[in-house]
Amino acid sequence: MNKTPDESSPRLSNSAEVGAVLKNEDSSKVGSPRITPRKRKGPGLRDVSINDNSSPHKWRIVRWSTLLFINFLFFASFYFDIQILEGSLSASRLLGFHLADPFASFQVMLASRLVKVNLVIGLVTVIVIYLMLGGRFFCSWVCPYHLLAEFGEILHKFLIKKKIIKRNHVFDRKIKYYFYAIFLILALLSGYTIFEVINPVSILSRFIVYGPGLTLLWVFVLLIFEIFYSRRAWCRYFCPVGVSYNFIGRISPFNIRWNINNCSNCKKCQQACMVPFVLQETVNKGKSEYVVSGECTRCGLCIDACEDGALKYNIRYLDKLI
Repeated sequence: MNKTPDESSPRLSNSAEVGAVLKNEDSSKVGSPRITPRKRKGPGLRDVSINDNSSPHKWRIVRWSTLLFINFLFFASFYFDIQILEGSLSASRLLGFHLADPFASFQVMLASRLVKVNLVIGLVTVIVIYLMLGGRFFCSWVCPYHLLAEFGEILHKFLIKKKIIKRNHVFDRKIKYYFYAIFLILALLSGYTIFEVINPVSILSRFIVYGPGLTLLWVFVLLIFEIFYSRRAWCRYFCPVGVSYNFIGRISPFNIRWNINNCSNCKKCQQACMVPFVLQETVNKGKSEYVVSGECTRCGLCIDACEDGALKYNIRYLDKLI
């Protein structure tokens, strides 16, 4: 009869790692207890974290640089009249090619009751781009409010740590879907794109191109709300702009891949993630090799935070075809 292995004993795939830990112990001590790997708190198979992340801020730096460069192009194109990236993040032209945000496009069509060719071209172009890039890529790599909210999140965590604020307040994640429908209906009934008046993305985009206005006070209020009451509230719970990209991103092949053999179940990726629930099917349940949720912003914070090198950008299933 085959012997049943002790649950506390290391798996064969991790024997080298556990052996390395044992080797560092003082073997000269007679009667010292045998060291066994810690009890796993998740589906990951690594027993000992090896700190295999040499660049813990790599993707944050790349993402911030990309975001700042894109938004600088809007400013430079207007100020220096060089016509590289004209307009705003709601609707623009990149070297003459039309680009239009899906949610803003739907509002304009419903408000005007017209379907303009240039708007449709811009809408289709953006959809194709984000089908390739995946998820809410726009939210973390292009949106200027995301950058402000990220600094706000750092302050929020600091205030929690210092016990200046007691806890983070959460809301129902479905609220943004209700807002999505409500503002589309309002555009149809009123003939105006009402949401664009309070949209922090549009407000900041207009500020970058044309200068400050009173609507910046609304952005300030949102940021204060996130710092002192609810971490990343606008991006997580309320912003309907990301809903369109959520739907698009669900079928995109560009994802974050999770390696179960490298994961030591530390959950630092979820602590860093802007929308930590997107990692549930991988690091919590072990049901999926890829982060397939359309809510994922592809920001790379989880990759930076993972000391085991268990998370990487990947083209889904391409590795199996090559």
